[in-house]
Amino acid sequence: MMDWTDRHCRGFHRVLSARARLYTEMVTTGAVLHGPRERLLGFAPAEHPVAVQLGGSDPADLAEAARIAEGFGYDEVNLNVGCPSDRVQDGRFGACLMREPGLVGACVAAMKAAIRVPVTVKCRIGVDDQDPEAALDALADAAAQAGVDGLVVHARKAWLQGLSPKENRDVPPLDHDRVVRLKRARPGMPIAVNGGIVSIAQAKAQLAGLDGVMMGRAAYADPSVLLGVDPELFGEPPPVADAFAAVEAYAPVIAEALAGGERLHAMTRHMLGLFNGRPGARAYRRHLSTLGTRNDADLATLRAAVAMVSREEPETRAA
Repeated sequence: MMDWTDRHCRGFHRVLSARARLYTEMVTTGAVLHGPRERLLGFAPAEHPVAVQLGGSDPADLAEAARIAEGFGYDEVNLNVGCPSDRVQDGRFGACLMREPGLVGACVAAMKAAIRVPVTVKCRIGVDDQDPEAALDALADAAAQAGVDGLVVHARKAWLQGLSPKENRDVPPLDHDRVVRLKRARPGMPIAVNGGIVSIAQAKAQLAGLDGVMMGRAAYADPSVLLGVDPELFGEPPPVADAFAAVEAYAPVIAEALAGGERLHAMTRHMLGLFNGRPGARAYRRHLSTLGTRNDADLATLRAAVAMVSREEPETRAA
């Protein structure tokens, strides 16, 4: 998610789950080819498994950007065919590529020829007045013919005219069944679903008919949901016992970043929802949103915020 899933976000999420695959923000091919690559693509070894998401529509540029990303050590390169923002549309990539399945196939083929790590596509079920049955089938077929290693399908249309990117996250109705039908028709293609999944219980239900589940804003808004990934989906213990332990496990990384000149807020902005549903969570958020943004904020500031949160397990969790 652009402006959200940066290296600090991913580093903290890795503390909560050793098995979940993490994704970068979408990075355009132009930025990769001509911009500050280390800042855009650099990541910590602890983030593995981690995928880079590219935005673009020129097969040659995507192939070169994929080569560069592979050189940084990513485990997967994902092509974004789902973002509905105006900027993306102006650049002829993102969700508008749902209208050009042949071009998507050419992009995938070029990337596959350039790198050895898996190449995947994240798409919508359609855009605007497209029939989701025909649109998604055409996209999947073109990607499959090009050798794609899997699809991640955001199970709602994108409306490119008349709705903002924010509205596109909620207004078009979700259709998880459409993604399941795609999988049934293509049992050999790895297919994951995205959109509207807010709990590990919902993820497990989706995995009955699909190969994977992507959680975006729900996991960002309440990172502690990731503590259930390893035990509930992989049968393995979580890396840390609870959200309080997660803060302490991440503290050395924060200390290193602070010593390197970064501000505390660069890390803690991704941790604001960690204690949602617990008494004291509001005070925790308020403390970090005010004192945590100061230039002199440090680990003591974070620990003072955590001390405001009750350690008793709440009977119910806020969504």
